[in-house]
Amino acid sequence: MSEALAACQEENRHGRSVTLDALGENVQSEAHAQATAAIYHLMLDRIAEMGLDANVSLKLTQMGMDLGVDVAESIVKSLSEHACALNNFVRVDMEGSSYTEDTIGIVTRLHGAPAIGDSVGVVVQSYLFRTEEDIDHLIANGIRVRLCKGAYKETENIAFAAKGDVDANYVKLMKRLLTSGIFHGLATHDESIIHQAQAFVKEQGIDPSGFEFQMLYGIRRDLQDSLVKQGYRVRVYVPFGGEWYPYFMRRLAERPANALFIARNLFR
Repeated sequence: MSEALAACQEENRHGRSVTLDALGENVQSEAHAQATAAIYHLMLDRIAEMGLDANVSLKLTQMGMDLGVDVAESIVKSLSEHACALNNFVRVDMEGSSYTEDTIGIVTRLHGAPAIGDSVGVVVQSYLFRTEEDIDHLIANGIRVRLCKGAYKETENIAFAAKGDVDANYVKLMKRLLTSGIFHGLATHDESIIHQAQAFVKEQGIDPSGFEFQMLYGIRRDLQDSLVKQGYRVRVYVPFGGEWYPYFMRRLAERPANALFIARNLFR
């Protein structure tokens, strides 16, 4: 955690916000889930003590989702209440499609709690057919969204298979989010999509401070710096912890395109 917090300080010095993520997923005991939650509680306190421009991101399976929806919801409720008390924010990551419905439900219920409200938000994935309907629901409930393309392997009956279709849906959903009046995050390194977002914001007269671009730590720092200099808000996702290896390998195994993305940007 100390290294992650130091990285956060450095990102802040460059004008970038941060999301911190203590890696882990699919825990098989409530004790493991509670131990992970304790890391997040400590992290929220350290962010406040150090005056960092940072929030936290977590996975529901990391918080016991496979043991029962009630287990994960209870743990994330406590974390979200803690974040609210510190004027901070918890982002609930989206995992494979089998978790999507329950994830949307949990975040909706937590957002409706008086001691949480806008201190919790969620991630949605543009490659799923259902995401447009999910976004309508989330906007109607005033919930902050991070829009990404999606990193899991899904079947063609529920997700777009072609990259062009995923990208087109991303742009369509992005425009819906940008005109909602709610602060959302656009998670992408795709320069074409970023340029389309910039053009749309200018065309619609949307304040650039009303949303943020989100990117991975260390990936396209040149692009991150350029956006900051242009007056856009940029948030960097900083994952850390001993459970990085299964996380990393699962992403590469599920979607080989992820390996190409990493390799391409390392050389760039």
